[in-house]
Amino acid sequence: MKIQKKLTGCSRLMLLCLSLELLLEAGAGNIHYSVPEETDKGSFVGNIAKDLGLQPQELADRGVRIVSRGRMPLFTLNPRSGSLITAGRIDREELCAQRMPCLVSFNILVEDKMKLFPVEVEIIDINDNTPQFQLEELEFKMNEITTPGTRISLPFGQDLDVGVNSLQSYQLSSNPHFSLDVQQGADGPQHPEMVLRSPLDREEEAVHHLILTASDGGDPVRSGTLRIYIQVVDANDNPPTFTQAQYHMNVPENVPLGTRLLMVNATDPDEGSNGEVTYSFHNVDHRVAQIFHLDSYTGEISNKEPLDFEEYKIYSMEVQAQDGSGLMTRAKVLIKVLDVNDNAPEVTITSVTTAVPENFPPGTIIALISVHDQDSGDNGYTTCFIPGNLPFKLEKLVDNYYRLVTERTLDRELISGYNITVTATDQGTPALSTETHISLLVTDINDNSPVFHQDSYSAYIPENNPRGASIFSVRAHDSDSNENAQIAYSLIEDTIQGAPLSAYVSINSDTGVLYALRSFDYEQFPDLQLKVMAQDSGDPPLSSNVSLNLFVLDQNDNPPEILYPALPTDGSTGVELAPRSAEPGYLVTKVVAVDRDSGQNAWLSYRLLKASEPGLFAVGLHTGEVRTARALLDRDALKQSLVVAVQDHGQPPLSATVTLTVAVADRIPDILADLGSLEPSAKPNDSDLTLYLVVAVAAVSCVFLAFVIVLLALRLRRWHKSRLLQASGGGLASMPGSHFVGVDGVRAFLQTYSHEVSLTADSRKSHLIFPQPNYADTLISQESCEKKDFLSAPQSLLEDKKEPFSQVQKLFRPLSVAVDHLRSKKQQSHPIQQHVSHSTRGWRFGPKASGHQRNSVEQPTICLHRDLGPVNAGHLTA
Repeated sequence: MKIQKKLTGCSRLMLLCLSLELLLEAGAGNIHYSVPEETDKGSFVGNIAKDLGLQPQELADRGVRIVSRGRMPLFTLNPRSGSLITAGRIDREELCAQRMPCLVSFNILVEDKMKLFPVEVEIIDINDNTPQFQLEELEFKMNEITTPGTRISLPFGQDLDVGVNSLQSYQLSSNPHFSLDVQQGADGPQHPEMVLRSPLDREEEAVHHLILTASDGGDPVRSGTLRIYIQVVDANDNPPTFTQAQYHMNVPENVPLGTRLLMVNATDPDEGSNGEVTYSFHNVDHRVAQIFHLDSYTGEISNKEPLDFEEYKIYSMEVQAQDGSGLMTRAKVLIKVLDVNDNAPEVTITSVTTAVPENFPPGTIIALISVHDQDSGDNGYTTCFIPGNLPFKLEKLVDNYYRLVTERTLDRELISGYNITVTATDQGTPALSTETHISLLVTDINDNSPVFHQDSYSAYIPENNPRGASIFSVRAHDSDSNENAQIAYSLIEDTIQGAPLSAYVSINSDTGVLYALRSFDYEQFPDLQLKVMAQDSGDPPLSSNVSLNLFVLDQNDNPPEILYPALPTDGSTGVELAPRSAEPGYLVTKVVAVDRDSGQNAWLSYRLLKASEPGLFAVGLHTGEVRTARALLDRDALKQSLVVAVQDHGQPPLSATVTLTVAVADRIPDILADLGSLEPSAKPNDSDLTLYLVVAVAAVSCVFLAFVIVLLALRLRRWHKSRLLQASGGGLASMPGSHFVGVDGVRAFLQTYSHEVSLTADSRKSHLIFPQPNYADTLISQESCEKKDFLSAPQSLLEDKKEPFSQVQKLFRPLSVAVDHLRSKKQQSHPIQQHVSHSTRGWRFGPKASGHQRNSVEQPTICLHRDLGPVNAGHLTA
């Protein structure tokens, strides 16, 4: 028997130990902390890293974070210290109202292993609320015949704090007729009652003023007051009576606003005002007073706001019925709210990956999902799923948690992103569901080079463009994404005419727009060949090239240039010869011009801009040939002046002009007599040259003077053999054509033409006169020259008072003409100025001296015979 008792005791001990071990193991699964309410943000709650067996630095590495449901998080983790701290001020009364203990539950998620650890934090109440009454003043009537000992229920105070900080006591101000008795209610709160201790006498005191004070047990003590006014009335001996001591009502939470829920009823056997009953709520919670409405005359209770099963499941209230004399009675009303499936499931994305590389393996975790339904029973039971045609699946974890993972390898080139719809459905009738969307981007690897839109490009830019002008834009496309598709454009370096390509054009690396760095000249180079490279920003970068042909468009920026007849450089005038016997269409000359532009900008047209004899000449529109338009008449002037314009076809057109002088004569001597009219006036800046010429003439004159003296000495020797030269009007005696005297030492050869030097007082340069051929009058024989008085002619010149020069200077004035001829040859640089076509028979003559006049018969004449060369030499400068 003793052995059996011992075994029984051992069994009990083993059971006790086993129970303790199970309790400890169960308790070890939950982490419990406590923190006072109203603490500052960041206040320490507990060392979560220590309780999880982790180091503080592991919290961030392993993705440890708080997962809460349905409200803003009240706590947060300090990753440095590994502590759980408050995320802000916590109001226990707002959070838990009167519920004790006030516990906040949440989970700690260790993301790398997808483990959840439940945590409970108890919010400790502090004395931060003062007891309050719903009314500041209470006024009621009491019959003077009220029996002493009558109890009058007073409103009780409310303190949002709990425990010792809640309302603890009531006090009533001193009054000989009333005292205070506090009753402990069955449901917890104290109910103050005022007890009539002695009879009332209305005639002695009609109104009694009392103050009811409610105090809590905090430190320091907080208190609130209620002023009570008691009006003593005449006797009323029957208080109202409710038909039921307690009313019950079940109401679905989705009833419309204003629905009559129930009706309370109380009767009073008194008559008159003493029998008139009014209804009111007595000591109800402020939230109940906001939701329900009580009709003070009918006792009908209706809802002013929607009912919510998830907020309050049962509403308890006290209804008071009072007659006209102030007697009252109370009844309790209980309204139970029935749950309706009015809350759809709530889907919370706890953790999500927004982008995943396309080469990640199946089973990669994309998101952690939490599902919750505030309804109860089947209305709160939920299921979660995604469409079946996606390469993903949902794996269920604990406590309505799911994780979304990849089911197969993703392909970005096939689909670059997914919009995953997660649907949660409850089991209510009808069932409610919620959808949430997860956007997942499949990231790319750099496996595609940029591709230009065209194999090659051609761009055009007009010449003389401004610097910085936009030329062209190239575009390339990369099938990759993000930085792998970010393209930078550049020019492949090259040289153009010895200069780097970067000195001519540049390209915007972002937009691919090419810009001109200088003004292009079509005449310098009409086109450029470039290569543009497009390179992405991947690692490693990929690139491709494209050719760009840049063509410079010609603009009309060059006027026509006249090559023939060339503009003179020595002030002389070009002369073209046209015979009087020329028929219409006779080619006089041809204007030759070129234009450095191209295309229609270089198409030239010729026109006769001005003519001294309109209608006599015509210019070929496209050839520039100057032809006679009609037969030449005797009345036509020997000298014709034409202005020919050469114009291109550009926009706007540019032009140039040239002045032609056409001499009309069948033979050269016919026009030489009128050469003086073709010579330009002397330039005022010839003084320096004239000085040099005077010096040269003086030197030559001295030599020639010595020669003359020697010659005269020889002639005087043979004085007796020769005849005296007779002075006869300046005429020259005839002599055989085969004997010439070369005054300037140059052998004369032309027997057909001769010229004489006419010297006048105002002549600065020589003037050539070509008379009709007269061998007898033009040439003098050696014999006649020997017999004539050679000095008579110079003497007659000296006698002329108008001549400012000496006789010797006048005799050798033709030498300056020869010097002018040499100077004009040196200044001629253009080949066309040095040669004129035989067919045009062009002549060029020296400048004419101002104030020229022909020699009179009385003036002596000095013969100067010069070699004029062949008649068709075509270019004579005097």
